[in-house]
Amino acid sequence: MKVAVVGATGEVGRMFLRLFEEYNLINEIQELRLFASERSKGQKIKVGSKHYIVEKLEEEKMKEKYDYILFSAGGSVSEKFASIAEKAGNVVIDNSSFFRMKENIPLVVPEINGDILKGYKGIIANPNCSTIQMVLALNNIYRSLIIKEIVVSTYQAVSGAGNKGLMELINQQQGNTEIKHFPKMINNNVIPIIGDILESGFTKEEEKMIEETKKIFDDKKIKIYPTTVRVPVLYGHSESIFFRTEKDASVNELIELIEKTPNVKYSEEYISPIEVAGTDYTYVSRLRKPEEKTFLMWVIADNIRVGAATNAIRILLKHKELNSI
Repeated sequence: MKVAVVGATGEVGRMFLRLFEEYNLINEIQELRLFASERSKGQKIKVGSKHYIVEKLEEEKMKEKYDYILFSAGGSVSEKFASIAEKAGNVVIDNSSFFRMKENIPLVVPEINGDILKGYKGIIANPNCSTIQMVLALNNIYRSLIIKEIVVSTYQAVSGAGNKGLMELINQQQGNTEIKHFPKMINNNVIPIIGDILESGFTKEEEKMIEETKKIFDDKKIKIYPTTVRVPVLYGHSESIFFRTEKDASVNELIELIEKTPNVKYSEEYISPIEVAGTDYTYVSRLRKPEEKTFLMWVIADNIRVGAATNAIRILLKHKELNSI
């Protein structure tokens, strides 16, 4: 395969490269190209046993033929360069939010709707990190019991804001009180807002969870009420999820449904971000049933892996499997 990574020096881009090794994809990649901005041009990055030189992203380089191009460089970069790559006949897996709600672009969590990739060639959108772990945890319950309503509060790690988010927390922990990226001090604090506030009163991050869930489940009637919160954690998004269903079930029946979902694990332990950092599973715990057809659960996953890079790699693998690449 010939594969390219755009945004190769960023937090998610570097994770793509690490996962190429972990998933043994590097042995199937005959040619690997790494692209980033001008300031990263010339950097050497080791992947497997080889070193690769980072190239400056340019239009002509996206007109070349690749089997897969993975983007994690922001919406404006994707808008321009992913579109060029698509027109050249490439399969593009994009981690930005730019294409997610485009009607003709598949928004994919492979364990849920990966079959829509059969025969597809073009841009494939990778959902928001918080959406991915939520729909993974709820998918079999949704299919079996029909979820009508979801109320979710997130506790999102600073790495969800990229390397600048990580550095802001680390610098503040070391005594630097300067605030650059987050709206308030994040060290020893909780910020009850992620993204700009829209006319609806929800933030952009919350709107993503609403609209992306509807698209992934292909259900315009399901109601989702999110509150997204930033917490002083490096890696691992946590979610407290309340949901109502049309059909009733016992807690044990829900556990069975959860455990049947690939890459989702149920635990009687109280799972925290420290336990999930560096793993590729979505964990569910604290499952409760306060009344009929009403449930609560705690869902947690590594946001850089499950919520971004790992889902993109799983998209690549699913597309490759369905289309015999």
